[in-house]
Amino acid sequence: MLLAVDAGNTNLTLGVYQEGALCFQGRLCTDRRLTADQLAIQFTELFRLNNADPARCRDAVIASVVSELTGVLARAAQKLTGQEPLVLAPGIKTGLNIKIDNPAQLGADIIATAVAAKALYPLPCLVVDLGTATKISALAADGSFLGGIISAGLAISLEALAACTSMLPRVAFQAPPRAIGTNTVDSMQSGSVFGTAAMIDGMLARMERELGTPATVVATGGFSGDIIAHCARKIVHDDTLALRGLHEIYRKNRP
Repeated sequence: MLLAVDAGNTNLTLGVYQEGALCFQGRLCTDRRLTADQLAIQFTELFRLNNADPARCRDAVIASVVSELTGVLARAAQKLTGQEPLVLAPGIKTGLNIKIDNPAQLGADIIATAVAAKALYPLPCLVVDLGTATKISALAADGSFLGGIISAGLAISLEALAACTSMLPRVAFQAPPRAIGTNTVDSMQSGSVFGTAAMIDGMLARMERELGTPATVVATGGFSGDIIAHCARKIVHDDTLALRGLHEIYRKNRP
């Protein structure tokens, strides 16, 4: 078995592969205070929760955008598997031709989703990742990574509204009945949910004009299922995209 870990600022997404197939996945809260022992216990319990034997896990692959947790995650994975894990970093083979100004700046999570999109979906492809941040990445017809956009995610936006204003409350993340809100809560939810959906539609149209051709659009991330339901254009939902990319990267480095 192979453990794949995508460490984001809000959640740790974990998937376990056996003979190339994803057996199960789960999510843990990202807690920067945890030790390697505590994380190893959580990993072990996740296996048992899914009726899997943690002793059968022989290796791990990790993508992390939480620098203070990367080493801790690696040590936790080594405790579980008995082997030093593959950590996505410069020098790791990805098969991705990164054409941005400084390829070393590209986040491990973006690399993982781009590798999966290149391997699994028709090109050119635009990858929408709706997590702590909202990101859209562009892959050219030849699979090259061209760049993308990053903006504040839904949870950040709603929290900022409540924290930076005197009269606006904290509200639950959900779609209101209509775009024109008739009370404060509905108005904030409309701006967040429908506003994000409209922004995604608009950015996809702009990016396709720059590509000069229609593109496949794939969405992933914790908020993706709720948001793309309100987008005007056709978007494929794939909530395992980062894990599938990590599996592909593992195969390229430790076949």
